Order: sequence, then C-alpha cells, then structure tokens
Amino acid sequence: MRTVEVRVRRSEEDFPREEHLAWHLARLAAEPVPVDDDVADMVVNRVVDNAAVAVAALHRAPVVAARGQAEAHPATPGATVMGVPGRFSPEWAAWANGTAVRELDYHDTFLAAEYSHPADNVPPVLAVAQHAGRDGAALLAGIVTGYEVQVDLARAISLHAHKIDHVAHLGPSAAAGIGTLLGLPPEVTYQAIGQALHTTTATRQSRKGDISTWKAYAPAFAGKAAVEAVDRALRGQTSPAPIWEGEDGVVARLLDGPDARYLVPLPEPGEPRRAILDTYTKEHSAEYQAQAWIDLARSLGRRHPELRDPANVRRVLVATSHHTHVVIGSGANDPQKYDPAASRETLDHSLPYIFAVALQDGAWHHMGSYTPERAGRPDTVALWRTVETVEDAEWTRRYHSDDLSEKAFGGRVEIDLVDGRRVVEEIAVADAHPLGARPFGRAEYVAKLRTLAAGVVADEEVERFLSVVERLPELRPDELDGLTLTAAGLPEAPGGLF
Repeated sequence: MRTVEVRVRRSEEDFPREEHLAWHLARLAAEPVPVDDDVADMVVNRVVDNAAVAVAALHRAPVVAARGQAEAHPATPGATVMGVPGRFSPEWAAWANGTAVRELDYHDTFLAAEYSHPADNVPPVLAVAQHAGRDGAALLAGIVTGYEVQVDLARAISLHAHKIDHVAHLGPSAAAGIGTLLGLPPEVTYQAIGQALHTTTATRQSRKGDISTWKAYAPAFAGKAAVEAVDRALRGQTSPAPIWEGEDGVVARLLDGPDARYLVPLPEPGEPRRAILDTYTKEHSAEYQAQAWIDLARSLGRRHPELRDPANVRRVLVATSHHTHVVIGSGANDPQKYDPAASRETLDHSLPYIFAVALQDGAWHHMGSYTPERAGRPDTVALWRTVETVEDAEWTRRYHSDDLSEKAFGGRVEIDLVDGRRVVEEIAVADAHPLGARPFGRAEYVAKLRTLAAGVVADEEVERFLSVVERLPELRPDELDGLTLTAAGLPEAPGGLF
C-alpha cells in the first residue's frame, strides 16, 4: 500500500490536479487490475447478503415508498428493482434497492476511523451495469473498486467526529466503482467523485435522538447521487475542486479544519484490491457494534437464567470502546435509547435495549425483537434501565488497532446481582466475524438468504437467484437482470408526486 497526504491547500498554492485525492481515486478506478479469487468469492457472498436483507425488508414502509418512486420511472434498458418485475431508470433502481438493503441494518460493515457499510456500493454499481449492458466481470471489478475506496477512506478520515454522516465516503466510492465498471478515463471519474462528495455531505442527526426512516434512505441517496454525478461527468460537466483539500472544501469546513492532515492508504499501481476481505457481515439485524453483545447476552442468559429477571439484577455495566459508548450506548445522552415507545431505527441503535432483550430471549430476530409489544414488556423495561455503558481505554485502543488480529468491537460486561454476586465476562468480536466463534462462509450467507426470504419469495425463485449469482464473474450482459428476486403480494406504494 501507499499513502496519499490530504491537507488543506490555499487557493494560490501550487497544487496540481494529479495530487488531489479525487484524482488518486479516479486513477485507482481506471487501472485494470485482476480480481483475486478469494475477493471474487467474497463479492458473491455480499451480493447474496444484500439480497437476503433486501427481501426481508420488502414490506417495510420506507422500502415500499422507495420502490414506488422507482416504479414511477420505467426505462429501457433500465435496471431491476428488488421485489418487482420490470426495468427502471438506474438512479431510481439504485435508490429503491439501496433503501431495501439498508432498512434492517443487517448487512456488512467496516469500522475504523469512520463507520461504513461497504455493500451499499452494490446497488448503484449493479443498477448501472444492468442499464449499460456490462457483463459480470465488469460488475465484479466495479464492486471491488467501490469497496476499496470506501474502506480506504474509512481507515483514514473520520467524519463522525464532526457529526458528518458516514455516507460522505459512500458517494465518492460508488462513483469510483461505476467508473471502473464503465471503464471511464480518470478525468471523467475525477469529476464524478467530486460531485458525489459535494452532494452527499450531511449531518449525523439522521442517527441521533429519535431516529427516523431517513436512516435507510441516506445511503440510497448517496448511491443515487453517485449515478447522477457520473451521468453529468459523462456529459462534460465539472465539479468543485479540490473537493477535499480546498480552502472552503470538505476538510477545511466540515472536518478537522485548515490544519488537518490525513494519510489515506491506497493500493500501489497493479496491487490487487483486497479491502473487501477486511469487512464483515452481520448475523443479527442491529448496528454492527451491537453484534458481539447480542452473542454474549444470548450466551449469558442461557448459562445464567437468573439474569433474565430484573428483580435479581442491580446493575449491568458495559465497558466498551468510545464509538460504541457514544453511538449506541448511554454515552450518546439520548433518552430515546431507553424509551419503550422509540422507533425501530432508534432501538437498533440502543445497546442497553439490545443487551436486555438478547439476555432475556437467548435469541435475536430481525422483526420480533423490535415490536412495540416486545419493547414495552414491563420486565424488559425494568432490566433495560439497569444497563449502562462506559468507555474503556483498552477497548477503544483495540477498536482502532491496525492489527486485525486484535481489532475488537466488544468489551467487558459486569453484572451486579441483588444477592451480592457479580458476573463478569468479555467478548472481542461477534461470533460471525472472521475471527469469531462461527465465522460466516458461503453456506451461512446462503442460509441467511433462505431464512429471510421464507414467506416472502418463493423457494424456486431463491434457488434461481442463487444459480445466477454464484456465476457472477462469468455472467453475460443479458444475464445480469437475474441478479434480483421477485415477490408476490407486496403492498402498494403510497401516493406522492410521481
């Protein structure tokens, strides 16, 4: 790997375009590099994973609305929309599919200086591939680029520290992935990256307090913006530059300010793009930093059933990383994280709630664990309100470690019982993590799809999809429309402008 220095440049400073971060990313996207076999296999896994979580969300209100918006924009050749037949304008297909993938907070993640869900790159790249008549090899290369750019940005540039939403890394990565897919020259992709970043910077209020349905739309909006940015760049339109480094650019005005300095790691010319292998999916429908805690809570509840009764528990203290404490823990200072009437989007970002329910139920369900009846159960509310998180310096250090063998997303729980006993246990990573107790492989991804599609998509349709996606690198252009799933009995979208 090499590093690219990113710092603010004065307008009068000699700063040639070839040194702009956007140009480095555009050059990366334009370089044809063979895809390693294990990387290609993981891309297939993540396309399966996206399909699984998307079909599970097809009846959810944000997904129904986004799908309705896409259906109002039929196009030829167009792109597919999950759940329904037909072809639609690619930016709207990216919007609808991106919303479906994100709605249940159930797909892959990468956590470093910044948070990210790199599989959010797949819907826009796939939509453009279908519309533009590209083949499976081009789609594969585009997805690999999207992952590489988003992960590399997330390794180096923190957005959340300045309350900027993490999709500000997704707009540029999706634009870069589309650039690779289409074989665009660096000049075109450079302009698209700049436009995509400029139009996708927003605050993190979408993930704060009473979290709204926009949480699912935010990455879909970034994917849609990336498609539109590429279209404008292909038409010769330009972007603000230097978009990151300018005196009034993203770094100077939204991030660490005029004195900032970041070192962004990027592959050397010709070096394989392998960032996808550093990412990890979710076994449970909840924010990634809750995954290990669900596994530990399930295990604790089975081994110590007395912990499920709030009458026995005086206090539950979760010592964890700074990120976990302030994003989904009590360090967020959001009273909604303890509110039984909170939205599902809020509850899946409440570690106190998640820990209490997983402890009592010994299980986690993408729908049942979030129902108002489940959240409002009096014994759950009582147990839930005993749970508090604190930051632990060692778990924060491990969270940020560059050594993947010690990088951790868990912590230590101390449960004080009324009778004076104390139960103390630790967990570093989720069971499904590559270093966890039960790492996900192809069989687990396929099982996740079959489980989540049950009752939504016919079994034969699931098997048809699997027979197509497992050949993704070799698919002909006319076969890419098989990378979707059609369902029956979906709710009709509410009316809008379109």
